Amino acid sequence: MIDFHTHTLLSDGELIPAEHIRRAEVKGYRILGFADHGDLATMANLLPTLREAAGRENELGRMTVVVGVELTHLRPVQFAEAVRRARDLGAQVVLAHGETLVEPVEPGTNCSAIEAGVDILAHPGLISPDDVKRAVERDVCLEISGRHGHSFSNGHVARLGRDMGAKLIFGSDAHASGDMPTRDFAERLCRAAGLDESDVAAMFRHAEALAQRAMQRRRS
Repeated sequence: MIDFHTHTLLSDGELIPAEHIRRAEVKGYRILGFADHGDLATMANLLPTLREAAGRENELGRMTVVVGVELTHLRPVQFAEAVRRARDLGAQVVLAHGETLVEPVEPGTNCSAIEAGVDILAHPGLISPDDVKRAVERDVCLEISGRHGHSFSNGHVARLGRDMGAKLIFGSDAHASGDMPTRDFAERLCRAAGLDESDVAAMFRHAEALAQRAMQRRRS
């Protein structure tokens, strides 16, 4: 299992990083991404803590932990600065909290996040064809979400993404151990969104490639 979108109690998850890691390991995770909610005011405290937690686990070599952040409810005009700041603070993967159907995310967030160069646009809701095209041009992955509510638009994202050649990626958006799916269940969720087996296989290849880029960022 590869999953870049999970949350600890450093934002709104339930578990400290060490237990979060252990619970993911038991679920069969091979690559786990921390993606706690952050903004321009909180990243300076959040990311060093996540880096230390990930570094201690990665020294053991049992599972790969990737440091990320989910830029959440920013104003669209703030995304360019926030992505640069996240990279400077050591984020290996940067996610944006997209225009989900179930939260009051400001319109224009999807476009601004893509333009700013996030790695993953999480739960992008009723993303427009123009924004999917931008994601293709900027090599931004569009998330198929495992979280109730955010998953309501999975079919729309899957259809547009597949038809327009966007990179799709699965993200559990796990806030507790019970939210962490096995690889088999994650694949079934993606097929339920209208993707076939070859599409799902491509999604996890995209995840592998993103993990490789993230490891390069760690070494640099």
